[in-house]
Amino acid sequence: MGLFERYLTIWVGLCIVVGILLGRWMSAAFHALGAAEIAQVNLPVAVLVWLMIIPMLLKVDLGALGHVGAHWRGIAATVGINWLVKPFSMALLAWLFIGHVFRPYLPADQIDSYTAGLILLAAAPCTAMVFVWSNLVDGEPNFTLGQVALNDTIMVVAFAPIVGLLLGLSSIIVPWGTLLLSVLLYIIVPVAIAQLWRRALLARGGEAALSQALSLLGPVSLVALLLTLVLLFGLQGEQITRQPLIIALLAVPILIQVYFNAGLAYWLNRRLGVAWCVAGPSALIGASNFFELAVAAAIALFGFQSGAALATVVGVLIEVPVMLSVVHIVKASRDWYERGAAN
Repeated sequence: MGLFERYLTIWVGLCIVVGILLGRWMSAAFHALGAAEIAQVNLPVAVLVWLMIIPMLLKVDLGALGHVGAHWRGIAATVGINWLVKPFSMALLAWLFIGHVFRPYLPADQIDSYTAGLILLAAAPCTAMVFVWSNLVDGEPNFTLGQVALNDTIMVVAFAPIVGLLLGLSSIIVPWGTLLLSVLLYIIVPVAIAQLWRRALLARGGEAALSQALSLLGPVSLVALLLTLVLLFGLQGEQITRQPLIIALLAVPILIQVYFNAGLAYWLNRRLGVAWCVAGPSALIGASNFFELAVAAAIALFGFQSGAALATVVGVLIEVPVMLSVVHIVKASRDWYERGAAN
């Protein structure tokens, strides 16, 4: 892991502090940026999200879809967790913790918004950081690449219906026009641009050219994420300083769903007799979230100052430490896993 990835939680924490301070000192400028919209799309965020997402999608080779059959049991387990379990389990956890257990400690007018943010966070599997997690557990690279390519393809058609269904079940009004526009802007267009750019790089200079581009764009992607967080916390600062406990309470359902889905994916792979080098990345892909997309969609659907936007950012805050803990658990349990998978 690079410097930025390894200490992402620290950078996010600093962005929270910097954003809150700047939001107080330069409130007019922040509100002007927050109001810079066309057709409910915030222009500064749209630019920053493209800078975040496109370099990450550049790593994905959609040609790997032709090889998913080689690890079909691991693929089946991961797809089931990502699309049939994770969004729905998060909706249930949000209903339980945000709607009931923690309700007295949260702003009453933001309860539905926090729930929506948690649903958005869980509705799309991680695309970029998964390659880091897979490498840390000595995962099968062809499985990881094929699974990510398949998830990106599914996400194009499944993200909006799943989000719409779960928001509707949670009695949250679904702005379908904005949701579909978000899918177009933050999934379909970036995937198309990244794939065209990837082909051009490979045609011009092969894998060396692609690697060079990725190394140059990696910091750009993370800086864009951090700038988005500064902007968001500049507008959220007053609410956070008034009730700092909110971040800790929002983290509870996120932590539970990460460990639950990772454990379920790992167990399913073991029951299916899948090799450990496939089960490890399967558990990590099953647990992690495409938080860049979640942040962008939450801002587009509910606004910078919404509880939804804040809930998705809490996912960014805890992503690295919680996923590193899953990596540790997967590596520490290898002997146990292989004894069971061999039977």
